[in-house]
Amino acid sequence: MQPNIVKEDIIYGDSPKLHGLIAYDPTKKEKVPGVIVVHEGFGQGDYSKNRAVQLAELGYVGFAADMYGEGKNCCTIEEVMTCVADCLKSFDTYVERFKLAVETIKKNEHCDPNNIAAIGYCYGGFIVLNVIKVGVELKGVASFHGQLKPIVKAEKGKVKAKALVCNGEADPAFPKELIEAFKKEFDDAEIDYKFINYPDAKHSFTNPEADEVAERLKMTEVAGYNEKADRESWLELQNFLKDIFKN
Repeated sequence: MQPNIVKEDIIYGDSPKLHGLIAYDPTKKEKVPGVIVVHEGFGQGDYSKNRAVQLAELGYVGFAADMYGEGKNCCTIEEVMTCVADCLKSFDTYVERFKLAVETIKKNEHCDPNNIAAIGYCYGGFIVLNVIKVGVELKGVASFHGQLKPIVKAEKGKVKAKALVCNGEADPAFPKELIEAFKKEFDDAEIDYKFINYPDAKHSFTNPEADEVAERLKMTEVAGYNEKADRESWLELQNFLKDIFKN
């Protein structure tokens, strides 16, 4: 980590309290764009927080947001599925939690409130791809191995945000039919997006701890780290952020 990057643990919202981490470079004299990071299905942890710090190192305000509340972490697939099911059942509640994250990052004195984007991993990708469909105003969103099944259907002309979707071609949870349905939805809604399928990349391909977790959960056929895809998708994100914030 660059020595000038400040990391602040913050608690925001109410009922439940949400536990986030905000990272920024205090030496920058001008306000800079903000990027929200939404965690994987296992919950808020070092991975999403480290991504927020990496974003700060790139010159943005990075904010690792908490979608579960109380900084909750899941240890088993069953716990993850319970949290995801609650999200599907009460998506409006999770939209409000996401809006709280937007409000929180905008209040940071180093953040330009007119230039906000969001990225998400796995569950987080699922979230960011859907909040733009319900009117949350962002410059853009990026999903990494995020679920493509819609919670809400995109409406033509309603979504102004651009989207970057980085998917693992070897992830069995994303068959060709699902990918084609996703593309059709976004094409029909006239959303400006880029979809990239990374060869030999499984689920969670950006997370260096994915191999260990997959081994523990007996999911090595489904998930695993792919250094090449991780590196290339991070470069894609950097280019994407430069593009959406260029004005």
